[in-house]
Amino acid sequence: MAKLFKVLKSRTVLVGLAILIQAAWYILFLRQLTSYSVFINGFFRILSVVIVLYLIRKDENSAYKIAWIILIMLIPLLGGILYVLVGNKKPSKKIAQKMAVVKDGMKDTMKQNEEILAEVRAQNANVAGSMNYLGTLGRYPVWKHTSVKYFPIGEEMFASMLEDLKKAEHYIYLEYFIIEEGIMWNTILDILEEKVKEGVDVRVMYDDVGCIFNLPSHYADFLRKKGIKCIVFNRYIPIFSTVFNNRDHRKILVIDGDVAFTGGINFADEYINEKQRFGYWKDNGVRITGKAVYSMTQMFLQMWNAFALEKDKLDYEKFCLEDVRPLAKEERGIVLPYSDHPLDSEFVGESVYINLINSAQKYIYFFTPYLIIDNEVVTALILAAKRGVDVRIITPGIPDKKMIFLVTQSYYPQLVEGGVQIFQYRPGFVHAKCAVCDDKIATVGTINLDYRSLYLHFENGLFLYNNDTVMDIKKDILDTLEDCNRIMPEMCKKNMFFLLLQGILRIFAPLL
Repeated sequence: MAKLFKVLKSRTVLVGLAILIQAAWYILFLRQLTSYSVFINGFFRILSVVIVLYLIRKDENSAYKIAWIILIMLIPLLGGILYVLVGNKKPSKKIAQKMAVVKDGMKDTMKQNEEILAEVRAQNANVAGSMNYLGTLGRYPVWKHTSVKYFPIGEEMFASMLEDLKKAEHYIYLEYFIIEEGIMWNTILDILEEKVKEGVDVRVMYDDVGCIFNLPSHYADFLRKKGIKCIVFNRYIPIFSTVFNNRDHRKILVIDGDVAFTGGINFADEYINEKQRFGYWKDNGVRITGKAVYSMTQMFLQMWNAFALEKDKLDYEKFCLEDVRPLAKEERGIVLPYSDHPLDSEFVGESVYINLINSAQKYIYFFTPYLIIDNEVVTALILAAKRGVDVRIITPGIPDKKMIFLVTQSYYPQLVEGGVQIFQYRPGFVHAKCAVCDDKIATVGTINLDYRSLYLHFENGLFLYNNDTVMDIKKDILDTLEDCNRIMPEMCKKNMFFLLLQGILRIFAPLL
């Protein structure tokens, strides 16, 4: 009984109940209103027609528009007003304004290295074009003199994180989508507490929706009492709205401006396989030292300063590139940390993937936990396969979300028929997200091949060229393939009911 009471009073249940009540109220109110007068009824139907015409002309992803148009056509009486209430997938004006201010503040601290870019252009014009695109859109420059260590599993990355955290002397900055109390986070928290006592500046930023199942609503206050400065990104208020769609999905750890970590790994026990949820959890990440850490630091500062109180904001100019410790040895290759956000119509994460696919000559391999993509990405993958490129995608064998996995599987027939090789990971769940191409180029970070990562979330990644880590990523994918089942054409054949369900889910995938 006590356990039941605890569940019922949990934040998750209360928030969910509040949303359901509001949604039911909206529906009942609108039904009563439309039944009251034929003129009101006609108004809402005309509104639906106007919204459909607006969507047809709107410069937006076609899959998202089609999903809404079909929904409005199915419920013409309520569809138009429903779009008005929750159809806007852009962040709130408040978030946009805050981010615009800090982005302008970075323009003097993040300048492109034209010398390195010219060097790349002489070797590979396509790669140079991608780097120039990332530098122009996100103001993130290219770097040499950077070492990147790749971790094929969360357990290895966690051990490295602990070593570096213990060495911190000046500051520790963490920005993560998910934090959950357990072995992983509690071990890190113990170190953070000790570092605060030593005078180290410790700052933590986590996403409220990402942690809604894992942390109590007052957890930020709990951290502040320990001397840890804390910000909760876009704190969720149980109002019937799509504001909660725009999440901070980034994973960034910066220590003293000398070391940075990123990848798919959050701070919860399943990421290091201390807890089994969906079989073995396959993830990946990278440790960065050298010049490129400066970009990772600035990336954190941008998000932190956008939402911090005035007294807690940090001065960009105090974080000098010259303060970054030089590497012990010369490292070959070029590194470019980058980020993506939903504040504009530029889909940086998707563009990076498409550019890689289009430029591939021999092969391109992917890790992704979800495969929910628009027609542009589908077409690019199939065209690459048809021109002789070895295209392989590894997805989970045991999904974390069964309905979303059905949508992922709905893409299999078209892709397999087009020559794309798809593999499912037998031991469990794949949470890694990366791509590697032609032994030369790779990207690794937080960006899934799905609508949320590509269009709705704040994300970050690492673009690598001629770096030794590229081959480490390739090796990891090839090793993982040995534990995978390839999806063959005959395996894509399903009964009519199953195909119908997948078709419906796929249509509305952009709204999920």
